Order: sequence, then structure tokens, then C-alpha cells
Amino acid sequence: MYNNQSPCCPYYMNQAAYPYFNAMRRNTAPKFAAFSGTVTGIEDFYPGQDDASVGCYKLISLENIERGLVNFVISPRTYFVDHEVVEVGDEVTGFYDANAPALLIYPPQYPAIVMAKDTVYQNVTVDYFNNQLISSDGNLKLNIELSTEIILTNDQIFNRYPGNKNLIAVYGPTTMSIPAQTTPYKIIVLC
Repeated sequence: MYNNQSPCCPYYMNQAAYPYFNAMRRNTAPKFAAFSGTVTGIEDFYPGQDDASVGCYKLISLENIERGLVNFVISPRTYFVDHEVVEVGDEVTGFYDANAPALLIYPPQYPAIVMAKDTVYQNVTVDYFNNQLISSDGNLKLNIELSTEIILTNDQIFNRYPGNKNLIAVYGPTTMSIPAQTTPYKIIVLC
């Protein structure tokens, strides 16, 4: 068989022109996706045989009428917005890396990066924000003021410009423009 041929297609194919053939070109930057629902169960999760991790991981089940059931694996690295304790019956949103490989099981199971309790007066968005603080999907622009708290996940002050980073934005009302603009109450930088 000649170079760059597959058994089912003996003709030459320029693989560089088709990036989906190249596994090394997989996008490794996280693209955050969210799932909102009601917590229907919280139980211990056992990621392996290691006795040191027993009790450190949880499995939180969320149910949504439109999208069904989803399980989130909560690790010690999962960030809970406002350090809220989640209980069965709470309305929450879980954010996960949509580019990460996932198990093909039902219900789907994702490692949670951020969890946020849903409240009427507070919105939470997790996304990559560019140098102008516009989200990767172009739907939200953050306007920083002196009252905006900018911190790290360990609650220490972040004293740099938060552009070109993955951020957790906690905010209230937005404008009716495109992109919607808001002055966040708090920005948590995911380093």
C-alpha cells in the first residue's frame, strides 16, 4: 500500500487539507457548556481503588424536563460559586468542558468545573473572554468598574487585567444590545 492511503480508499488523500484526520489538531482549550436542572440525588463517587480519595468525590444528579437527566462528578477542584452548599431539591447549573472526552453512557456523566445555585437576582456565565472582555460566543461583554471584585478561585485578589482568560462572571441585569453588556458583581479567574 502506498503512503497516505487507507485500505478502503486506495487513492492519495492530502491529509493536511482535512484537519479532522489529524488527531494532534484537536482543540484542547476548554469550551464550556452548561446544564441547568433540579438536584435529584447526591452520593459518593469512587473514581478508583485509592483509599485516599474515598469520600472526596461526589456524584450529583440533575434533572431537567426538556433535556433529561445528567450526572456531574464533583471533585475537590470543582468550584462552587459563592461556596454554596448544594442539597437535593436545589436548582443549580453545572458547567463542564464540552471539548473533553465523555463516556457514552446514559445518563451522561461530566466532570464538573463550576457549579452555581440558580437565583433570581444573579446570573453566572463561565466562558473564555477575549481582551475586550467579550465571551467566546460573542453574546456577553463585561464592563469592569471599581465595584467589581476580581478574584482567583482561592478567594485571593487578582490584580491584573482579566482579559484573554477563562472567567466565571457573576452578574445581574444586562442591556438588550448585541452583545449584551453588564457590569459584573464578581469575576473569578480560572487559572
